[in-house]
Amino acid sequence: MQITKDNLTVVIVTIKSQNIINDCINSIDHDIKKIIIENSSNKNFIESLKTKHRNIKCYLTGENLGMGSGNNIGIKKSDTRYVMILNPDTILKSDTLTNIFQISKNLDFAILSPLSDDENYPNYKLVNKQNENLIDVQSIDGYSMILDKEQFNSNFFDEKIFMYLENDDLCLRVKNKGKKIYIYKKSLISHLGAKAVDGKYIQELEFSRNWHWNWSKFYFRKKHYGFVNAFINGFPKFIKSICKILFFFIINNKFKRKIYYCRASGFLNAFLNKSSWYRPRLD
Repeated sequence: MQITKDNLTVVIVTIKSQNIINDCINSIDHDIKKIIIENSSNKNFIESLKTKHRNIKCYLTGENLGMGSGNNIGIKKSDTRYVMILNPDTILKSDTLTNIFQISKNLDFAILSPLSDDENYPNYKLVNKQNENLIDVQSIDGYSMILDKEQFNSNFFDEKIFMYLENDDLCLRVKNKGKKIYIYKKSLISHLGAKAVDGKYIQELEFSRNWHWNWSKFYFRKKHYGFVNAFINGFPKFIKSICKILFFFIINNKFKRKIYYCRASGFLNAFLNKSSWYRPRLD
């Protein structure tokens, strides 16, 4: 089987992404189906996308469900065998998908991705082996992933994870089943990085990132390596965060104090088996 324009759907999850999303969509071949999952109730945003772009379907979730849950909705609404997960702050090159189509012929894979065009920030971890252009890897970053839906049995992203490590969790489950994950070096993609949400929410995003990074690390380690491993790895950083909270309280640095509060709270909530409930204020 080979990926083509006809059997591929691009899924993009957005929230407050109006400043960046059009560049991403414009870099995708107009003939390829696109599904936008907007994690809000912003009807004006999705209506504007539908008037600007072809072959696009847009859905509102009504609330901020996170990347994993949003991507799952898009995957399930797609009617093609292959789905490409993209972040809204990515840009494809003119030949990104053409090269992917060529390499995919008779290639057995669960996940396939272009290579980041920034050599300083590779979008993969732990190379198993490689030929000249195809790299067999352990995991890839979630901002660009082509999934062969037939290899997943509808078990895609873990919806308990709001953000961070949902891609590592998916990749680890794929590798544990003996399936393949590849990066194709001749196919390149640009990732702007942390630009998916309007920059005016930068402080709220920092609080959210610090909370969810610590929640997700504990949850991921507990899920795959056990509770003791998760606790040993996270507890010293939790104690350090408590000390930092006290320090920044004394010197009256409210921003830094909240950063470390979010780190401690994320760990503590995961430790207590609480859901990843924290949401940034994006009003």
